[in-house]
Amino acid sequence: MFRSLHRWPGLFAAILLGIVALSGAVLSVYPAYEAMNAPGSAGMSVAELASRVQAQKPTVEQIRQAPSGKVTAYFYEGDQPTAATIDPKTGATIGSADTPALQRWLTNLHRSLFLGDSGRIVVASGAAAMLLLCISGLSLLARRAGGWRRLFSPLRGSGEGRRHASIARLAVWGLTLSSVTALWMTAATFGLIPEGAGAPAFPANVSGETGLLPATIQVLQQTPIDELRSLTFPVAGDKTDVFTLKTTSGEGYIDQGTGVLLAWNDASAWQRVSDVIALLHTGQGASVLGLLLGLSALGVPVMAWSGIRLWFSGLRKRKDSSAPADQGDTIILVGSEGGSTWAFADTLRETLTATGAQVHTAAMSALAPDQWPKARRIILLAATYGEGEAPASARGFLERLAALPKAPAAQVAILGFGDRSFPAFCGFAAEVARAVESKGWHQFLPMDTVDRQSPQDFARWGRSLSQALGSAFELNHQPKAPLTRELRLVSRRDYGAEVQAPTAILRFALPQASLWQRLTRRTFAAFEPGDLLGIVPEGSAVPRFYSLASGSRDGFVEICVRKQPGGLCSTQLTMLEPGESVHAFLRPNLGFRPKRGKNPVLLIGAGTGIGPLAGFARNNHAVQPMHLFFGARHPSSDALYAKELAEWQNEGRLTSVTTAYSRGPAPIYVQDALRRDAARVARLVSEGAQIMVCGGRDMAAGVAAALSEILAGGGPTLAALKAEGRYAEDVY
Repeated sequence: MFRSLHRWPGLFAAILLGIVALSGAVLSVYPAYEAMNAPGSAGMSVAELASRVQAQKPTVEQIRQAPSGKVTAYFYEGDQPTAATIDPKTGATIGSADTPALQRWLTNLHRSLFLGDSGRIVVASGAAAMLLLCISGLSLLARRAGGWRRLFSPLRGSGEGRRHASIARLAVWGLTLSSVTALWMTAATFGLIPEGAGAPAFPANVSGETGLLPATIQVLQQTPIDELRSLTFPVAGDKTDVFTLKTTSGEGYIDQGTGVLLAWNDASAWQRVSDVIALLHTGQGASVLGLLLGLSALGVPVMAWSGIRLWFSGLRKRKDSSAPADQGDTIILVGSEGGSTWAFADTLRETLTATGAQVHTAAMSALAPDQWPKARRIILLAATYGEGEAPASARGFLERLAALPKAPAAQVAILGFGDRSFPAFCGFAAEVARAVESKGWHQFLPMDTVDRQSPQDFARWGRSLSQALGSAFELNHQPKAPLTRELRLVSRRDYGAEVQAPTAILRFALPQASLWQRLTRRTFAAFEPGDLLGIVPEGSAVPRFYSLASGSRDGFVEICVRKQPGGLCSTQLTMLEPGESVHAFLRPNLGFRPKRGKNPVLLIGAGTGIGPLAGFARNNHAVQPMHLFFGARHPSSDALYAKELAEWQNEGRLTSVTTAYSRGPAPIYVQDALRRDAARVARLVSEGAQIMVCGGRDMAAGVAAALSEILAGGGPTLAALKAEGRYAEDVY
């Protein structure tokens, strides 16, 4: 349960949390900077401060002190209101009172994503997701360590998982504090937290006298400057006005002629708690704490990236067996969390297939003996997650096994994968073995184990398997690196800088093939728009995939890339200059191509998802009806392919183009554009249109919801469109 609670909020909120965390990390520096540069005022009273400021600024209307110690005076120069930062010791101006433009920009981004109250709600949702991630992450860390008492013991394991856990163990405390305080402050902003007593009622009776100097007012003499929030001076010449004093302990009114405290309200418990919450969240008044919270926030994009990599490696699609499920005589079922066990399954499948076996590979969670009528043996490759739990692709296996009316007729063998440094070494595999024995399922090999993905352990078990099957073979497992070619960048077009989302359209030259490469068919394979380009970044053996915006007949390789926070490959690509190269390979994506014919095609995408859709339009030489719905942030910054889209529409390669800019003059998202054009969309679907969606998962989900609404009045459902091959997604 904790893994699901940890995984899904992280996946859905990764980009949002990265933006909020990075902006918060930068903002945490400002309180420390203010505290370092604020002049000392220890031991000074508010009376002294007010007298010195009034001597320098006779028209002063108000003095404010920030929690960092920065003092600001508001006064008139001639008939113009102005403000300045003040040295408390002299009352003289030492700087501008204006907040730096970058700080204002970051604050608006951090608090509301520039979207007002709607943005505040979105950010609060991100804070709630972060809190859930922290709670579930702490539970997972404790489980990984072997209990709460061992939470700070040396971490075991290796690779991406250990790096993720190491950063999380340091950052989780600050992130928990930041998320809780952010939720409180949002609730207070929307009036969900009681505000307390506030200011007392304005006094009905005053002395009517004026001219008393602040230095002679006893209340101000007794108030230390450290407690001051603001002191508002009475309006000159207004005998009914008063001094208004606000401190950390309350606020009230002072007679300007007698210095008598006319009314006072102590700060309520809610106000005091809210003050502490603001201090804990912003670091204003506690600069060291603010910097520590900023350091914790820097871990968010790193953990988001590593977490997504871990999740996707667990879901990475593997090659299926050479035999369909109903034809396989050998069934390999895989239970894997990070994806590495699937590689061993591939080696086993390839080896057994070479001996003449008909092998089908599937996840353990897909246990279905009734679908394997020809199966003679079932081999379970079961990794262990945490303290003996089922890995992601084996979830539900034990329940499915228990629900079977009897044991499968095919014999079974169990191979566990784990790490002996963990107390529950191959614990899930052992639990599977017990369940198999309890079910009366015959094992043709005793359960065995592989420690730390050891090829030697796997080969040893393979020899036992070879003897049991009466077939001579060796399991020689070697991780396979993709065969790459060097691609040289010939041009780039940059977008998104104004909205802090650097994006580039990168065009590479097709690699030249020698005569020998052509004869041996080692050339760069033919490709179509929508196929995938795997790029192996420097410093990693793990390729990243980008949808192609061109076909081989175009004579170039083109992709759209947006720089992701902490993204190794996207950072390298967005910094690539013409003449520089990357190492890449192709992977077909046959399920994401428009069908040929006269039926219309609805192309729906957002951001860099425009890439393959632009490729489809570019290659639409037959002038098949294609209708594009494209969403981006702002027309002046990231209108990708704007010139080409206009040209293709004039040439008939695009029948219509509908754009939706979320930060334009009339903000709208692509799914809203679909709803706005619901009648035409429904008509096109009724005419047999194929729908192709490319972009982020959240966008794709919003598009699916909008289309479901549009088609609810009649016509096929999305499920029916998918079954007919008329609805395809390429999402990330």
